[in-house]
Amino acid sequence: MQEKRYLNSATLYEQAKRYIPGGVNSPVRSFKAVGGNPVFIEKGRGSNIFDADGNKYIDYVCSWGPLILGHCHPEVVKALKECVELGTSFGAPTELEKNLASEIVAAVPSIDMVRLVNSGTEAVMSSLRLARAFTGRDKIVKFEGCYHGHADSMLVKAGSGSMTLGLPDSPGVPGSVASGTIVSAYNDLDMLEAVFKKEGKDIAAVIVEPVAGNMGVAPPEPGFLQGIRDMTERFGSLLIFDEVITGFRVAYGGAQELYGVKPDLTCLGKVIGGGLPVGAYGGRREIMEQIAPQGPVYQAGTLSGNPLAVTAGLATLKILRQNGFYDHLESKGASLAEGLARAAAKSGAGITINRVGSMISLFFIAEKVTDYISACRSNTNQYAQFFKKMLDQGIYLAPSQFETWFVSSAHSGEDIDLTIQAVQNTL
Repeated sequence: MQEKRYLNSATLYEQAKRYIPGGVNSPVRSFKAVGGNPVFIEKGRGSNIFDADGNKYIDYVCSWGPLILGHCHPEVVKALKECVELGTSFGAPTELEKNLASEIVAAVPSIDMVRLVNSGTEAVMSSLRLARAFTGRDKIVKFEGCYHGHADSMLVKAGSGSMTLGLPDSPGVPGSVASGTIVSAYNDLDMLEAVFKKEGKDIAAVIVEPVAGNMGVAPPEPGFLQGIRDMTERFGSLLIFDEVITGFRVAYGGAQELYGVKPDLTCLGKVIGGGLPVGAYGGRREIMEQIAPQGPVYQAGTLSGNPLAVTAGLATLKILRQNGFYDHLESKGASLAEGLARAAAKSGAGITINRVGSMISLFFIAEKVTDYISACRSNTNQYAQFFKKMLDQGIYLAPSQFETWFVSSAHSGEDIDLTIQAVQNTL
């Protein structure tokens, strides 16, 4: 990194470390995986962000996925301005939250009813409690390298955060909690079959990212998702899709629409809040009716369904419903991935590019990346150098080999061309 470009950010970082652990409010933002000081952002417009030193970047982090329309989309901003004049939170039901719930139910194939919460972690935590209560079983199966938030039971082989920081799990998680989580290999149905043969009568649910996004992008192999669906039905367990990243991102109905596999429960977040804090979980009516106050499974939240997040979500989904939106987004994602592949081939670098729609990862490894083990073989030192050189050229990428790049509808053909040229300059 050209340190002179980032002097104000460096000063802010030193100040932040006095008050905030590590100077950041989420570990990957610290740039620990790539080295150097994190860039402090002041504003965003369209496909661009601007830092405290006045540097302009083409942004492929997009707030880690929510900003499918880019920064400060005029219709979202307009809706938020109108909403804030009426009140920011009431702690009471509103028509807005009913409208967002209705839209989610209409869009997502498996959801009959939905409960709004405040984050993806909250959605996962609540869905796991519900699955245990509904089945009367205690154990949960997750997949190695899939991240489902920072609830204690899910901090086991949890993807990008632990991969980046070298922490397979976290201190403070009781062994008794972790022991209720069984880890299987992503894209490996034989291993899952063995798990079910041994533990099937105790397994409440299998939770999976239908497209893994936290070991970098790892698409499901053909038949993998349907295989999980078949196995859970055979053993009487629930299937939970964690679509916090993929929901309304890879298709309007999420990965379950794209791949044609219906889970019992779905966790959502990111896009449905239009850039504001949000989460949701939903599923079959007979399962969701177990949630309080209708049923005995408790879950609550002061700001759940708050007007601002719901308003931003409704404004965003209105645009996503427009004819051709996902076709155009697919085209942008394909254009970027194809350009990256050409640049890699020209350079002779050993690189693999994975993509599903507008989710992309560039791995510094020649072999195919399909799971946690193959992702971990990537050359993280090479990625760190690549990241810094791209940053100096005004391209803001995920500061970890194991995070996803996101393309938004705001990214232009010129943005993509400039990005590909920067990659050619770097490799």
